[in-house]
Amino acid sequence: MTDPNRTQLGSPPLVDPNKTIMGSAPSLNATITIKPVQCPVCKTFNPAGVMFCVECGLIFDRALPEDAFGAPAIQLPVLVEQAGREHPIRPGVTSVGREGDIMVADSRVSRRHAEVKSDGGRLTISDLGSTNGTTVNGTRLEQGEVLSLNQGDTLGFGGFEMVLSLPGEAGKTQIPSANKTAAIASPPRLETPPAFLVGEGLTLPLKIGSNSFGRKADNDVQIADPYVSGSHGIIEVVEEGYFITDTGSTNGTMLNDARLSPNMRTRMTVDDEIRLGSLVFKIKEGDQQ
Repeated sequence: MTDPNRTQLGSPPLVDPNKTIMGSAPSLNATITIKPVQCPVCKTFNPAGVMFCVECGLIFDRALPEDAFGAPAIQLPVLVEQAGREHPIRPGVTSVGREGDIMVADSRVSRRHAEVKSDGGRLTISDLGSTNGTTVNGTRLEQGEVLSLNQGDTLGFGGFEMVLSLPGEAGKTQIPSANKTAAIASPPRLETPPAFLVGEGLTLPLKIGSNSFGRKADNDVQIADPYVSGSHGIIEVVEEGYFITDTGSTNGTMLNDARLSPNMRTRMTVDDEIRLGSLVFKIKEGDQQ
């Protein structure tokens, strides 16, 4: 019998325990990417691994994108320059000036020009004794005056203007203050096209002016037939009547029994037949439908 208290020795290892075990090499067919971090405030792409935005200074470990570790996105109010650059307004006090938290490189702006306070969702602005003054929607602030700010306000710092954008406000549907349905001056009318291209079981509307027709979807009138060119021709609906032009199609355009010369504008009537390969169409006026 085997002694149960005796340590059993297994077979010796097949490889040298002092030898480094090499794993499989990475596949050359697999592309490995390192994704940059996009700032949720100013939308700047930052190198992977940074803790704060190189453009606006937003700290990523406190304001992560929505899909990063399940953390919710932190959206801050921003001041937007006319060129589109955004400057976030942090909770607390944010100074604006040539040497402020929001740096404005403009000679009309003082070093410490104004300050914006964000407290519990309420934003206010005050001038810090600047040389050229601070305005809100064109109205200049008095010395020591504190003014509340709202979505879309235009702030002027010595003539350099920025617009306030609050998170989630720009996309809101505006509701009348009276909470009533606004009456319209007249009921909407369904406009009837002035003419139609009719044939082969199709009724295709034509607008006033030029109507390109052909097999491709980007034409005003699409005719999905292999014998029709991608850009086949143009039908004009004008005061003088109806005109058709073949724009160099492969199989040509027949008006009744005559083949149209490429790029030659030809008058036609509602009695004429337009042949495109084996397809036959006619023009019908809108009031005939």
